[in-house]
Amino acid sequence: MASTADIRNGVVLSIDGQLWNVIEFQHVKPGKGGAFVRTKLKNVVSGKTVDRTYNAGAKIEIENVDRRDFTYLYNDGEGFVFMDVADYDQLTVPATVVGEAANFLLENQQVQIALNNGNPLYVELPASVVLEITYTEPGLQGDRSSAGTKPATVETGYEIQVPLFLETGTKVKVDTRTGDYLGRVN
Repeated sequence: MASTADIRNGVVLSIDGQLWNVIEFQHVKPGKGGAFVRTKLKNVVSGKTVDRTYNAGAKIEIENVDRRDFTYLYNDGEGFVFMDVADYDQLTVPATVVGEAANFLLENQQVQIALNNGNPLYVELPASVVLEITYTEPGLQGDRSSAGTKPATVETGYEIQVPLFLETGTKVKVDTRTGDYLGRVN
């Protein structure tokens, strides 16, 4: 058991049998009354976020979560197969755990996987990835970068919105958290 003084961003807490990741925390010492810790927690499995307040010194249960570097190999139909960079062991992660990250996974891409007792909890991608546009409608003469956007399908099969002047075969940088177009890559 740990106390509220051990709460940090990224720490995983076990609350009522569920795992919660600390997104934000703030120690508050009001002028009157006891100190407390205000936290924003994200459920590791469902992604739901909640606000929770603890009295200072309250006992909490911190789970041991091991974040390790992996390389994405392939999708075998049942799950996504990753290779541990350190010892070359392969790990199959179910599609439900990978979730939205599957839209941005390319073979041989480096990712971080959080493991709890050998079970994968979630996959962390880099903040942005470079993907090639495999299909988009051709742009028309006079299209400008500020004129608007059009749908484009990238090599993973995910559809993003891109400026009108981009064409099929262009490499673009995509934000993995929101799926937004960030710019062209030469």
